[in-house]
Amino acid sequence: MNAAEPRAIVVVDLAFGDCGKGAIVDFLTRRHGAHTVVRFNGGPQAGHNVVTPDGRHHTFSQFGSGTFVAGTRTLLSRFMLIEPYALLNEAGHLAELGVGNPLASLLIDRRCTVITPAHQAANRIRELARGFGAHGTCGVGVGETMQDALEHPDLILRAADLADRVTLRSRLRALRDLKLDRLRHELRSVGQHPEAALAVQTLREPSWIDAAIDNYSHVARSVTLVDHDDVRSILHAPGTTIFEGAQGVLLDESYGFHPHTTWSTTTFANAQTLLVECEHPARPTRLGVVRSYFTRHGAGPFVSNDESLAPRLTEPHNTDHGWQGRFRVGPFDTVAARYALAVTGAIDALALTHLDRLPQLPRSICSAYELDGPSAGRMTDIPVLPPDDFAQRQQLTATLFRCRPVLTDYGDSSLPEILAHDLRTPVNVTASGPTHRDIRFRDGARVD
Repeated sequence: MNAAEPRAIVVVDLAFGDCGKGAIVDFLTRRHGAHTVVRFNGGPQAGHNVVTPDGRHHTFSQFGSGTFVAGTRTLLSRFMLIEPYALLNEAGHLAELGVGNPLASLLIDRRCTVITPAHQAANRIRELARGFGAHGTCGVGVGETMQDALEHPDLILRAADLADRVTLRSRLRALRDLKLDRLRHELRSVGQHPEAALAVQTLREPSWIDAAIDNYSHVARSVTLVDHDDVRSILHAPGTTIFEGAQGVLLDESYGFHPHTTWSTTTFANAQTLLVECEHPARPTRLGVVRSYFTRHGAGPFVSNDESLAPRLTEPHNTDHGWQGRFRVGPFDTVAARYALAVTGAIDALALTHLDRLPQLPRSICSAYELDGPSAGRMTDIPVLPPDDFAQRQQLTATLFRCRPVLTDYGDSSLPEILAHDLRTPVNVTASGPTHRDIRFRDGARVD
C-alpha cells in the first residue's frame, strides 16, 4: 500500500483482557510510523502496559499506547468514557518519563462521556454491598456512568462541558444527590467497611465539587476538543491510524458471560462504526491479540483456570490487590478463543504474546469442556446467544461455572502453528518479552 494513503489497523483482545495490546500497539506504531492511536471503547479502567528497552514503564489508560513515539497523537473517540483526574495523573507520569507535554498530543471528541467522583463512589459502594456476589469491577465508575447515560442523559457530563463552570456545578451536585438517594440501602449495608470510607464521604460531603470544577477546566484548556469533521480529517490523513481496543471480547457487554462483563463493546464494532461514519477509503486490518496462556482478573467463569500455575507465572504489572481481585491463570483455551472469533467475525491475523513464559507452562491446551451435573457431557464450542437475552446468557454463565477443562498435550509442536491451525487464523506477530524489540512479524508476515 502507498504510504501516502490512509490505512487503519484495529487491535482487539480476544480473551479477558491483559493479553498485551499495549505492547503490540507500541510495536505497530513504531513499525508503521502511525500518526494517531484511536481509543474506541472503554475508559480509564483499561491498563495497557508498555515497557521500553531503556526500562521505562507506563500503564496506558486514557492515552494511546503509541505515546512513547514522538509525534504520535491520541484520539479519544466518542465511544470513550473519560475521567479527568486519572487523565491528569497519567499525563503527569508520562511527563516524568520524558514525554513532552502529553496533554498537547491528546484529542478528545466533544461527545465523550465524563466519569465523575460521584460515579466512582457509587460503583465501589455497590460492589462492596454485593459481598460474595461481586460482579468484578475496576472500581473507576464505568458501569455506573453508562447506566446514568441511559437513564438520566440530562445529568451526564460530556467533554464539551468541561470548560462550562455553571453546567459543571449544577450537574456534579445533581449526580451526587442522585447517588446519595439511590444508594441509601447500600450505604447502610457497607457500614464501617474500611474500603468504603472514601466513597461514602464523597457522597455525603460535596466539598470536592469546587476542586473538580477547577481540574475539569484545566483539562479543557490543555487538550484539543474535536468534532465529527475533525475526526474525519484525522482518519483521512496519509499514513497509518491504529485503533486500540480495551479489555477483551470475552468481557463484552453483549457477548460476555453475564453478569461478569464490562459496560463496553469490546469487539471491532465501534472501530468499524467510526471508519464507516468517516467514509474511510481503506479496508481496515483486523488483528486479534492472545496470550500463550489464558488469564482472568477478577470474578467470572474461567474454565482453564489452574491454581498451580499462578506461583510459576508471576505478573510484574498485574496483582491480586485492588478492586479487580485475584489474577488467575490457566492453559490456552481454544474453546473460548473460538467463541471470541465467532463473536467478532473473521479477522486477518493473530498476535501471540508472552511466548517467553512457555518454559513455565505445561505443553497442553484446553481443547474442550467437560460438564458436571445433570446435563453432563462435552462442550467443544460455546454457543453465540442473542445479545439482548440476559436470561439465556446467565444460564450460559452458570453452565460455564460447571465446566472442567479437557487438556490436550501438544508435545514438541509449535504453539503458534497449533493455534493457527485450531483457530484457522494466521499468527503473524509473536512477542517473547515486554518491549518492542521482543516482538516480530513471523516468517515474513506483516500487519498493515
